[in-house]
Amino acid sequence: MDYIYKSYLVIFVLFLFSCSTKKENQKNVPVQIAFMADVHLQDIYAHFSDTDYKGIENPSTGKYNTIRTMDSQLHSTRLFNENYFAFLAALDDVVKRGVKIVALPGDFTDDGQLVNVKALRKILDSYAKKHQIQFFITTGNHDPVRPFAQNAGKTDFLAENGGNQIIVSSSDLIPTSLKGDPAPVITADIKELGYEGIAKELANFGFFPKEEFQYWETPFSNYTYDTYNFKEASTEGQLKHRTYEIGKEKLEIPDVSYLVEPIDGVWLLAIDANVYLPKEELSGTANNPKNFGGASNNGYNSVLKQKKHLIRWVKKIATEAKKHHKKLVAFSHYPMVEFNDGASKELKQLFGEDKMQLKRVPAEEVAQVFADAGLKLHFGGHMHINDTGVRTTFKGNTIFNIQTPSLAGYMPAYKLLTFHSNEKVEVETVPLTSVENFRELLPLYKIEHDYLTAKGSIIIWNENILAADSYISFTDWHLKELIRLRFLPEDWPIDFSELLQESTGKDLFLTSKNQEDSNKIKELLQSYNLVLEDLEAWNGKDMVYDYYRIKLADELVFNVIGDKRLLQYKLVSKKLNMSEDGRLVLWAEIFEKSMNGKPSDNFIIDLVSDSIYSLKK
Repeated sequence: MDYIYKSYLVIFVLFLFSCSTKKENQKNVPVQIAFMADVHLQDIYAHFSDTDYKGIENPSTGKYNTIRTMDSQLHSTRLFNENYFAFLAALDDVVKRGVKIVALPGDFTDDGQLVNVKALRKILDSYAKKHQIQFFITTGNHDPVRPFAQNAGKTDFLAENGGNQIIVSSSDLIPTSLKGDPAPVITADIKELGYEGIAKELANFGFFPKEEFQYWETPFSNYTYDTYNFKEASTEGQLKHRTYEIGKEKLEIPDVSYLVEPIDGVWLLAIDANVYLPKEELSGTANNPKNFGGASNNGYNSVLKQKKHLIRWVKKIATEAKKHHKKLVAFSHYPMVEFNDGASKELKQLFGEDKMQLKRVPAEEVAQVFADAGLKLHFGGHMHINDTGVRTTFKGNTIFNIQTPSLAGYMPAYKLLTFHSNEKVEVETVPLTSVENFRELLPLYKIEHDYLTAKGSIIIWNENILAADSYISFTDWHLKELIRLRFLPEDWPIDFSELLQESTGKDLFLTSKNQEDSNKIKELLQSYNLVLEDLEAWNGKDMVYDYYRIKLADELVFNVIGDKRLLQYKLVSKKLNMSEDGRLVLWAEIFEKSMNGKPSDNFIIDLVSDSIYSLKK
């Protein structure tokens, strides 16, 4: 018996040692958070609950799909369909990496339709249950589109014959000119949800407290970290207690901002930066979506004026985080720092203040206010770009704004934050190099292209996109067509666009009337290890295309463009700066600045010295 007792004792001691070692190893594992912005999820396999419509049959899979047309995708800054597969690929990637916290900084659905919100919930529930991932969400301008639910729909779903299929939640939304064949589909499932509906459907993803959270609060909470209890948080966390007043009529709008401590020591601050301004003429009834415009495109510029309670709250949170030694990171849909690498002024001069999405640029005051409130790390979305913005205020406070690329555009990627300590963090940008099934819908687009061709449409999208062999290549084609079909016609002065596109690199290099003699030109080229003929291999059209790629992907695309071409762009920009054409001078300054932003691929941020440095080899 003594021998048996000793054996059990040894086993028990080994068990305790094993548990202790396991806990110690868990403590040593750095905290990681993945940020996936602008997913714009649409349920491509949607089955509506109140209609027999089941979509169109895919000849290659036998499945039924409810998708938007390729033409609509190529006129939009986001994909509507293939991003479904991209989202799953990104989630699978974080599973492989062992990441257990994923944040979605807004536009997690495409316009907050009930059918799409339910599809998102189903996906997140599945990964949460199977892989123990905690998901946290904040709202964007596409979810909710208005603070309260409204009838909605789209006229550009793909029909069986390759034309357009109307799907709306009310017959009142069907344009008279579009009534006909195929018959419009009317379903309540395409209605756009407001805050109440979205918060209810996605309640498990941060909007409300859970018992397993270490801590949770809102800007309207009355308790403190030291007095926190789940029961009180549940009561105060009800949506009816989380509203603010706006406009002279003092209309009440929900604010679903929250702070959560999902694991010990980490504070994740989800900021609802949507601002809905009342219209001049009101409906006369409360909670009517028609009282409001859409969420303000300029994000935090409106927050500073309309949601000042958030600034006070952020300041309080930053103070408390420091007091309790918490790792604080904020995320929201909108950027807090200018995202054009300092070229917004030149862009405005060249293209106009209402072009090139310049109305979305946050004022410098935004960074100053939140930096002085104590916020250092912020992950944003909205712009579908990869970028890092850094600002230091007169008071010596620094904020790092990290723009997360969209999974629904070029270049598709997510951000991975690793806390190596309270003082030092690493940010890795993870491109989606492998996306399964993204070609699944291509046979349906072929039907659409044939339909448009037979119809004799004047402008038809380039069928070469159907030959893309990777999702990144697919999004690259999306960008090319977006530039051709939308950006150039809408944003660019016609004469300047033609000037650039009709010029070779050599033409642009020699554009200045006050040219140096041929020997000096040769010496300049030699200093770049180039000859003049190298600049004939590309034209201004290539330069414009690469500008957009750099604008969207930043360092992620440098290797794709190649060092030699980037060097040539640098040389040509240097020469254009001496041009007598002021537009070319502005273009050169814009392009140069786009190539010289802060590290945005893989980098370290030192939160003590407020420094940032690249880990790129």
